[in-house]
Amino acid sequence: MAKSKKKKGMPWSKDEVKLLKKLFPRGRAREIAKKTGRTLPAVKQKAYSMGINTKPRRLWTADEVKLLKKLFPLGKAREVAEKIGRPLPVVKQKAYSMGIKTRQHRFWTDKELKLLKKLYSKEDTQSLADKLGHPLESTKRTAYSYGLKKRESPRPWTAKEDALLKKLYPHNSRSDIANRLGRSVLAVTGRAHKLGISEPKRIWSKKEIATLKKLYPTRTAQQIADRLGRPIQATRLRIVKLGLRKRSYKLKK
Repeated sequence: MAKSKKKKGMPWSKDEVKLLKKLFPRGRAREIAKKTGRTLPAVKQKAYSMGINTKPRRLWTADEVKLLKKLFPLGKAREVAEKIGRPLPVVKQKAYSMGIKTRQHRFWTDKELKLLKKLYSKEDTQSLADKLGHPLESTKRTAYSYGLKKRESPRPWTAKEDALLKKLYPHNSRSDIANRLGRSVLAVTGRAHKLGISEPKRIWSKKEIATLKKLYPTRTAQQIADRLGRPIQATRLRIVKLGLRKRSYKLKK
């Protein structure tokens, strides 16, 4: 899949500025650059021109530390980051500084191994590890022990697949099409781009928004995106537009 062109010299939209105001003070400039398709220097320059500064380092609360100790050993660093609103690298650094390590010896179930063997060759390893609930390194080692390998070269697209892609793409989610064709979402997106198939803007229905509001307090953005069949970027942008906030997490005593 070809990389998207950077938005050099293009005016900032209201949604992009809103995202900048929300994330830049938290030290998440790289995330903004990735979501908006702009360069990191451009993001920083825009923030400085608007007088937006990175907030001083926020101290970890007792509840955040408890959550870190509970979930990090299970390989759920991303979930911790989502729940407490901190960047993933910050969460990992805090865990390492406290000597909290990911448990490496949780046994794999037959169901997990079956799914690993089915998806490893065609799915991103980190995404697969998150889906299985195992640490990345554990997922890699297990795949290696079973002799699993990534697909080295893309499987050629057939005329029949192209025809089906053209028929399905405008009206179905990319994840559904990928499952139908037995290909990855990236492969489907890349092929659609190569064939010049444009994806019409998909309006958010009242039912989808209601589902998003219901799930956001307890689910990650990726889980919601998968549930709704929407891209993670579109889901995160809608969360920002709706002004949704995570519930404060308190462990039971």
